[in-house]
Amino acid sequence: MVLLPDEGEDMWHTYNIVMEGDRLRASTIRKVQQASVTGSSTSSRVRTTITIQVEAITFDTGACMLRVKGRNVEENQYIKMGAYHTVDLELNRKFTIFKEQWDSVTIERVETACDPAAHADLAAVVMQEGLAFVCLITSAMTVDRAKIVYNIPKKGKADDTQRKKAITKYYDQVMTAILRHLNFDVVKAVVIASPGFVKDQFFDHMMKNAVQTDNKLLLENKSKFVLVHSSSGFKHSLREVLEDPAVAMRLSDTKAAGETKALQQFMSLLASDPDRAYYGIKHVERANDSQAIETLLVSDTLFRSKDLAERQRYVRLVDSVKENGGEVRIFSSLHVSGEQLDQMTGVAALLRFPMPEIEEEDHSLDSDSE
Repeated sequence: MVLLPDEGEDMWHTYNIVMEGDRLRASTIRKVQQASVTGSSTSSRVRTTITIQVEAITFDTGACMLRVKGRNVEENQYIKMGAYHTVDLELNRKFTIFKEQWDSVTIERVETACDPAAHADLAAVVMQEGLAFVCLITSAMTVDRAKIVYNIPKKGKADDTQRKKAITKYYDQVMTAILRHLNFDVVKAVVIASPGFVKDQFFDHMMKNAVQTDNKLLLENKSKFVLVHSSSGFKHSLREVLEDPAVAMRLSDTKAAGETKALQQFMSLLASDPDRAYYGIKHVERANDSQAIETLLVSDTLFRSKDLAERQRYVRLVDSVKENGGEVRIFSSLHVSGEQLDQMTGVAALLRFPMPEIEEEDHSLDSDSE
């Protein structure tokens, strides 16, 4: 399959598509030593196409960069057969992936990456006094775009004028980060979240500034801002922010919202009707054997397992749930909802009907082993 990534998020999808043992053909730069007639040698950098057997893949979330390391498996005038080489996959430069088998989960990911409608269009600013994170939330990941830390004197420790000046400078830095990192042609909503009144005071400051400086970008997009409460200005507060009903309404057409809602349903069912909510591969497979799964929640971490048999086990589970008419939601481990699912083994299921026998079987096995 030939792929051409045209934005950072495509690199995250590629990270989930390329596996150890696959072959990757891509354009790369290689340093070449050339000997002259006199015996001296010069080195130059040449661009060449290489095919490697993949041995290691690393993904840099901040830069959305992907590095793939492996051995050369095709004749090349600059690189010996079997020599190690690391390829940096680049935006707008195509590459080819060869697999022994393309499973359904991988093909679905390729289709999702190629569907522009699947790209969420939400930004979030999580803040508290002196701290703010500006994030982009796409269908596959939450990307930090800016972190603002500003020292604001505490009340009573400095005179009021000094404190007000510091707060104004802090607000200006957050506003600059919003203007620099958010593309309002794409972003449909910007959530501003904070404890207390920080979000409201910041928003008032930003809009007053926009009027004074005639900043048309902010004035024309004023309606896109949604102000919600969060327990802190740290990034982990995003989870509660995404669960807020006002935000959920704005997000109703995005994948991130669907995942957050599915996880919320699972957690509330686990508390109110635990016989219809199970997590852990053994319990979930047991429920699937009875065609009981209504919604399967599974983390993309499990499909990156180095153990081929384990990877295939989860692919089979996904295919089986779909065949039985169930819904499958694959969570991104770069989303706050995905992180939460990973903490619960990475796989969970909401059942169509209660299955108390799953829990009972476990208890009987425990008592047998005692």
